[in-house]
Amino acid sequence: MARAQLIHIEVDRRLGHEWDEWNGRPLYAGGNFSAPPRLFFTFAALTIAVATGAVALLLYLIGPRLAALWPRLPPVLWIVLGVLAVLQWLYLGVLALSFYAGRTLLPERLLERGPYLQLMNYTSLLARSFGKRDFVEHAAIDIYNTLAERRGRRVGKGELLVLIPRCLSKEALDGVLEIAGRYEVPVFVATRGQLARRVIRERRPRAVVAVACERDMMTGLRDVAGKLPVLGLTMQLPNGPCRDAAIDLGQMERWVQGLVAGAPAPAHTTP
Repeated sequence: MARAQLIHIEVDRRLGHEWDEWNGRPLYAGGNFSAPPRLFFTFAALTIAVATGAVALLLYLIGPRLAALWPRLPPVLWIVLGVLAVLQWLYLGVLALSFYAGRTLLPERLLERGPYLQLMNYTSLLARSFGKRDFVEHAAIDIYNTLAERRGRRVGKGELLVLIPRCLSKEALDGVLEIAGRYEVPVFVATRGQLARRVIRERRPRAVVAVACERDMMTGLRDVAGKLPVLGLTMQLPNGPCRDAAIDLGQMERWVQGLVAGAPAPAHTTP
């Protein structure tokens, strides 16, 4: 069976830095942070409510000073805040309807590759204060992937990149190389830093399948997904972050096979 060539890229920002505060104890559920999509939508709604409330409180407190500058300024700002709040709630509603109804109601630049990327990050910030960061991020990434898959994008073999971290287990790494070799797509592993930016700048792909933990995936999607299509496969961390990570090889093969135009259906499902 052909195996893909493994190319290492050295860059500046250290991958896994998001886990610097880890205390060395076993992670919840063996590092599997799977969560239902509704968890993200719940925290996204809470994020919009908190952000709107915070701005409203600020506007209430500084309103008298603003009125001293121009009496009509506070009413105008209240109207602007109200309009923005309505637009945010409408967007969240369209996002949820697109996901649950199985129909992409907006172009990708206005949905998964647009404002959704920012909503993911703001929601993640709020989820940290509740101790739900990894679960909310996992749910957000699953929603993103579902919407991105529905676009039905196809690229050539040389136009797809598979990006992986250095912390995969040997079994996972061998599986990735086998899949990439079967469909003749290159695999890049970054030992440090912003792997996506440098590799993408040099290779100029039309699509990417990236592997990372939820925390690094959020950063990667924010940096890359707005510029080109990405599917993000999260990992399980049975031995803690940054070593011996496991992935769903079957899902990876389905994504690679679906993206590569003219690729034959897999003869078997990789375990």
